Formats: sequence, structure tokens, C-alpha cells
Amino acid sequence: MMAEEIESSDHQNQNYETKKNPKSITKSKEDKDEELLTFMDSLDSYLSLIHSLSSTLRQGWFDLASARYSMGASRVNSTLLDLKEHPAATYLEVGIDEEPHFTLCKWASTNAEDSGESTDEGSGLKHSSSIRQRHKDRSQPAAEDSSLPIDGSLDAKVDQVQKERVKSLAVFGTLVSPKLRSAQSSFETSVETLVEIANMRASMLSSFDKVRENMVNVDGVKI
Repeated sequence: MMAEEIESSDHQNQNYETKKNPKSITKSKEDKDEELLTFMDSLDSYLSLIHSLSSTLRQGWFDLASARYSMGASRVNSTLLDLKEHPAATYLEVGIDEEPHFTLCKWASTNAEDSGESTDEGSGLKHSSSIRQRHKDRSQPAAEDSSLPIDGSLDAKVDQVQKERVKSLAVFGTLVSPKLRSAQSSFETSVETLVEIANMRASMLSSFDKVRENMVNVDGVKI
């Protein structure tokens, strides 16, 4: 009996606060709508990135098959790959804040002392993923990296990237098929897209948690 009286009193106090400040409900509803729209936007972006990744990988495998056909199976096969341990040319940095954020560092120099590149600051070759980049045109070659800084060292860093790309294809010979370079570009773009997908998934899950917290009925019971 006592519990029912306390619950009734709390309900009356809640109604009194609502009548006293009716704008609080409207503001709360607007916040919930905004969080729901954010979740829907991130979900749409996530699905778009998945579709883009599938298309890019399909094109990459097609170009690789074309290169192997034109150059011959003896020149394009896994036995030519260098399986020795060597420094990674591309690596991933993970930042942990409210939600994890992944940053791709591409074509890090294998000889930082000679090139003067600094991988701690990204050496201008980092590719950060965000929602704003989800609609960029992936039909362009990966060589056009928008993350490169616009300064006096731009040409030197572009040359360094090109050298690293050529070095990775050197195992297949001096003169390689343009299709092989196109396949390299497609797979490089796929790695970038995977990082974008990881960031978008983290954003989507964070938005979903906020939406789920707002899914309460009139009695205050979570659905």
C-alpha cells in the first residue's frame, strides 16, 4: 500500500513538472529525433561503404586476372612474393576516446632517416576516415591522396609514395601490365574503405546506443 502511494506521488510530481515547464518535453523530443536521424544517417553511410568495398574489390580482382592473362601466369603468382620479415609499409593507429577511431598510415618509409619522414606525425601520408568522406568518388586512382599536405614538400612526398608503390610491384618484373597497377590501386582503396567502415560502424553503434536509451514507454520501462 505504501509503495503504491509513493508511486502515485512521484507520478503527480512528474505531471506537475511537465505542466510547469512544457518546453522540456519538446526539447527532449527534438534531441531524440536528432539522435535517431544521426543513427539513420550513419547506417546509410555504412551500407554505402559496404557496397563500395564490394565494387572496388571486384574491380581489383578483375584487373589482377587481366594482368596475369597478359603477362603470363609465371610472372604473376604467389611464389614471386617476398615472404621475409620487413617493416610494414602501411599500418593502423587506433585512438580510444568516447568511441574508437582508426587512422590509416599509408606507405610509411622503410628508411625514415634517409627520407626524413616522421611516422609519428603521419609524415603527411595518413588517411583519416570520417562521415564527410563517405561519398567521395572511388573511381579515381588511389594515387590522388587528398590527405597529403599542401606545402613545399608535397612533390617529395608524392615521389616517395610512387617509389613505394613501384617497389612493391618490382617482384613481378621491371615492366608490368597497367592492369597490375590498376589492381594495386583498387586494393589500396579497399584498405582505406575498410578503415572508413570500421569508423562508421563505431559511430553507428554509438548512435544506436543513444537511440535505444531513448526507447522508453510512458511508464518509464525500457523496451
